[in-house]
Amino acid sequence: MEELFEKKEEWSDADVMGIEYGMLKGIMGTRTVEAVESAITYASYLNFTGINNGNYPVFLKVLTVRNHHVIDALLGTRDPFLFMSSIQPNYFIVATCFSILAKYRKGEIYSKTLGIILGVFQATYNSPLDGYKIYPPSVADLNSLGKHLNEDKGQDDLLNRSILDILDKLSSLEGQNLNEDMEDLAVHAHNVRNNFFDSTKRLVDIIPEVLLRIEPNMDEDVQPRRRIPLAESTAT
Repeated sequence: MEELFEKKEEWSDADVMGIEYGMLKGIMGTRTVEAVESAITYASYLNFTGINNGNYPVFLKVLTVRNHHVIDALLGTRDPFLFMSSIQPNYFIVATCFSILAKYRKGEIYSKTLGIILGVFQATYNSPLDGYKIYPPSVADLNSLGKHLNEDKGQDDLLNRSILDILDKLSSLEGQNLNEDMEDLAVHAHNVRNNFFDSTKRLVDIIPEVLLRIEPNMDEDVQPRRRIPLAESTAT
């Protein structure tokens, strides 16, 4: 029994890092007030640090957080569409952005998060063929993008217009005859765009209905507590 208490357990750096990562995952889950407040502080620190080629994957990870307070802290005063503008688009970035769109249900994604992602797509597919070579979207990717169109708003809505412009760029790949996948992509982009504009058609005619369902009882964001400035808390 005495030997048991005298024995020292050894922890490797990898063990400690694993614990830290597990705790950070809990924070980024933003399921409690404490987690939300910690995530806000972490996002604020990232905003202070600034995004660069050495840390952008961490910023992309924060974009998956479903809490607008955290995204606001990450963005600060920056324009969402320009948030990633200092980073050259690559396969990892674009693929991650499409995966985020797929993860969120229609009507669930925060408008600023969507703006950041659309800004990446605008930069990537401004030259459609060059963008396709960076990351060739699938029809499923386009469905993940198109499902976030808001049919209750017109084309003048900033987010709608941005999605429609990206679809227009991709539809211009039609007829280039590089491969069958590109042709299918271009045709689908054209059809999604056309169904939005055509009053006799609906997105559900071209995008699977299951993707367009809006969850009526979505959980609201966990709110942080109102912090009282130190000067106020110590005032008599």
